[in-house]
Amino acid sequence: MALEQRLNLRLSQKLVMTQSLQQAIKLLQMSRLELVDSVQQELLENPMLEEAEYDDDGSKDEEPKKEKSDDPLENAMDQIDVDEYFQDYLGDYQPQYQKGTYDFADQPPFENIVTKAETLHEHLEKQLGLLPLNDIGYGIGFEIIGNINDDGYLISELEEIAEDTKVSLDLVTEVWTAIREFDPTGVASRNLRECMEMQLAYSEWSGSDVETILLEHFELLAKEKYKELMAKLSIDREQLIAYLEVIKTFEPKPGRAFAPTPTRYIEPDVYIQKVDDEYVIQLNDEGTPKLRVSSRYAKMAGKARKDDKEAAAYIKDKFKSAMWLIKSLDQRNRTIYKVAESLVRHQRDFFEYGVEYMKPLVLREIADDIGMHESTVSRVVNNKYVHTPRGVFELKYFFRSGISSAYGDDVSSLAVKEKIRKLTADESPTKPFSDATIVKILTREGIEIARRTVAKYREELGIPSSSKRKRKL
Repeated sequence: MALEQRLNLRLSQKLVMTQSLQQAIKLLQMSRLELVDSVQQELLENPMLEEAEYDDDGSKDEEPKKEKSDDPLENAMDQIDVDEYFQDYLGDYQPQYQKGTYDFADQPPFENIVTKAETLHEHLEKQLGLLPLNDIGYGIGFEIIGNINDDGYLISELEEIAEDTKVSLDLVTEVWTAIREFDPTGVASRNLRECMEMQLAYSEWSGSDVETILLEHFELLAKEKYKELMAKLSIDREQLIAYLEVIKTFEPKPGRAFAPTPTRYIEPDVYIQKVDDEYVIQLNDEGTPKLRVSSRYAKMAGKARKDDKEAAAYIKDKFKSAMWLIKSLDQRNRTIYKVAESLVRHQRDFFEYGVEYMKPLVLREIADDIGMHESTVSRVVNNKYVHTPRGVFELKYFFRSGISSAYGDDVSSLAVKEKIRKLTADESPTKPFSDATIVKILTREGIEIARRTVAKYREELGIPSSSKRKRKL
């Protein structure tokens, strides 16, 4: 088989993403906090970028005009206020207090110095240290505490802990019994019944019918067999309701107070406010540096072009990077503004009247309205939040599927969920609406919906079934 070389000329098209396009896409899908961090990082790395100062009236503070100098270092030093920079060192230094005159009572309380909330495990270990135990006992205690979950329940068997610590089961049980006396009451219980029993023992209801219900008739209580409970205790309906209200005051998850939900901080990217009869859109640029190209380094580029080609190439590259970033930020703001403006046009009824008037909306409708690609709109609504007169929402909140209506216009799934929520909130506690009944009610309102769809929306709202919502007393 002969080998030969050939030259072929081919003409083809392919999509090439330039560096500026990649940067624009990256910035577009960033959240506001990520954007601020990215801009601050670029300010540190790119000497051609600097933050523009603004006067109180919002106008840009122009750099003062000075006589030109051939020495770049001299020009740079002219920008430094030496007196301001060394003000702490030029005056006579006087100590704030003299030795022996400081009052320690002026110190802030120790509680105000704590930097984080105490966890459940830390709280239990602190109490464990107060017990008169030997090293083996402390080891068992730490093992038990380590197997307590965030709800305050022991998730391992005592036999397993005894095997892991290589001690007798009786010794593990003794330490576990001591830990069950710790705060919060009911901690280290193995199930809900033990947790309730411990809380009951430390309450004023110890020895009452409430204790009898929890200790002797817990299964009837769990299965809501209230008639049998009343018969066994020889009490009437009002008395049982009073006992159930007492039981509701007990904490089923004793560790919940030490495992709070972490705070989630949100900074809106867009503000939508109603002024007269129109909605005004304003981008949130607070905290985002206003960028400009440094004129000082631009002058250095002209000088370096003659003396040092390598330095000139470096400055030129940084100059392009700075211009790309400024242009990408501007493009990002324009795109977000266009999407927010289109959202107001499509969902004006929501802003006027509420969730029940939310219209079905998909990304393609917004993309066609503003003349951009659907993927661009998808990047805009990702991790972006808008502040409206009706609250703060993620931009994705406004995009919902539709359900057919007898009146011709589709209804947003979010509006249907709101109707289901209101129906279940206003229903009779003794005769709650079944899913089939909700379907009939919505059908009378012109909304065509299947029973399984109602069940799906009800579960997404966290609403139990009608049998579980029914009050049996």
